[in-house]
Parts: sequence; C-alpha cells; structure tokens
Amino acid sequence: MDKNSKVYVAGHRGMVGSGILRKLVSEGFKNIVTRTHGELDLLDQRLVEDFFKRERPEIVFLAAARVGGILANMRNQAIFLYENLQIQNNVMWAASRNGTKKFIFLGSSCIYPRECPQPIKEDYFLTGPFEPTNEGYAIAKIAGLKLCGHLSRDGMWSGMSVIPCNLYGPGDNFDSINSHVMAGLVKRFTDAADFGADSVVCWGTGAPRREFLHVDDLARAIFMLLESNPYGSEPINVGYGRDVSIAELACIVAEKSGFDGEILWDVNKPDGMRRKLMDSSKIKQLGFVPKIALESGIESLIMEYRRTRDLSGSEPNE
Repeated sequence: MDKNSKVYVAGHRGMVGSGILRKLVSEGFKNIVTRTHGELDLLDQRLVEDFFKRERPEIVFLAAARVGGILANMRNQAIFLYENLQIQNNVMWAASRNGTKKFIFLGSSCIYPRECPQPIKEDYFLTGPFEPTNEGYAIAKIAGLKLCGHLSRDGMWSGMSVIPCNLYGPGDNFDSINSHVMAGLVKRFTDAADFGADSVVCWGTGAPRREFLHVDDLARAIFMLLESNPYGSEPINVGYGRDVSIAELACIVAEKSGFDGEILWDVNKPDGMRRKLMDSSKIKQLGFVPKIALESGIESLIMEYRRTRDLSGSEPNE
C-alpha cells in the first residue's frame, strides 16, 4: 500500500475504528482523515456526499455503526436496522463515486444463522433463520456486505468485507445497557471486586460458547488482507481460533478482577446463539496468528475500565 494515500476511517472513536487508526499510525500513514459524529453525521446523505466530493479518500474503512449488546439489540431492532442501513448506503455510495480505490467493510458474525454448523464457514450465511435477538442488526450487515461486493464486481473499487468474531479491547463500551458481553462482565465483576459486593448476577445460563479476539489483532489481520488478498470481494472471517463458554469467561474475568464472591445466573434472560466459533482458514492461510492471549487481553481491559471509571468518578451500576 502507498502510505501517502489519503485514508478515511469512519468511526475512528469506536473500538474497531480506533484500533484501525492506531495501526495506520504505527505503519506510517500520514494522510489520515477522520470526522466525529458532530462534524459529520453519517445518517445525512447530503453531508456524506459533500464530504467525499471534497476529501476524495483513496482508502476507506467503514467501522462506524450503531452497535450494542443483546439487551440493546432486543429493544431497538428497528433503529439498529434503519441506522446501519443508512450509514452503510450513504458511505459506500458516496465513496464509490468519488475516487475511493479500496473499501473495507466491517461486518459481524451475527450474519450467520442461529443454528449453524461449527466452526462457521463464510458460505453459511443466508442458509437459515437469524438469531432473533439481533435480527435487525444482522440484516443490515448482510446488506452492507452485499453492497460492498456488488460495487466491487461492478468495477467501482477493490472492496472486501471482514467478519470478526466477538471483539474486545481499548475503546470498548462499558455502558450497562449497550455493552457487549466482555465489557459487560468486566464492568460487573470489577465493580463488585472494588466495591465489596458478595455476588454478581449474569444473564442466561452461561452455557453458550463465544470466541473473543482483541481489536488490535483484528487490525493486524485487516492490514494483512490489504497487502495481499487472494479472495477478492468474498467475505473473510477473522477469529481467535478457540471459544469459551460464557460461564468460563465469567470465571476468568472474576479471577482477573479479584472478585471472590458468588456468581449467579438469571436463567430467565436470553442466551442468544448456542455457539459461534468462526472458521478462519482463509486468513490463517495468509499467515495470521493472534498475538494477544485471551487472559492477558482481559487483564488489560480490566485495567482500562478501572482507569476510565476512576477518571469519570462513576459509581457502580450508574
């Protein structure tokens, strides 16, 4: 890649976008364009079109999205579907007509059917019903994946869709309502350890299994694909290679945070998909191996949560 190319990272303040931005800076890219939501509302088609006409970035990373955990997804299916469709359509259409040569779309493993053979191969999507708790988000992401691919096949750019497993790392969202499972567990157990709680209640049965990848490892994988991608516009899974049950994850987070109380499970709450383990054969064939072990990544995330919580002066469960 030409490191003098103008690069736009959409969603640079989010977990994935900030990871990509760190990687760009470390690789020596100088001509990086970013905009906050206040500076550019990606839901506004006219503003997005004007931005791309003016800036004309050659490489675009679309990491901006309306995201959230299982509770946020369940409560806001229409918003998750509508806003993600709007963001994707606006950015892709404007980029494809204003000089963008490479486009990287960040997908999600929720595109795959609820009852899916394991490990999950890229060609399993659209082979069965979605997990109902995040159907709106999944439909939007599939539409984005398809639009990116069709624009590539129409010769508008060289585009690819990267499908990561569950992610965590710097910039994660620890909000009680909108956090994903890793950040949610880190918040609950760290607060419990630091403020003297006797027990922590977790959603569901703890039986579902999930795969977790540090966002900095995802950024490394994306750059490997930018340097050499023999798969063209086909979607590409990026996973850690090993999954854990939510109960096992809770025990790891409890230990790393210093919590030694009781872990309780609210079985009246939904579990989501029973298992999501990605088949990452494509990216592994290019030499990708995750560098950040799950346990050390969790330790770092707990440290970040304590730092951000203490700086903000927040009390637990606020």
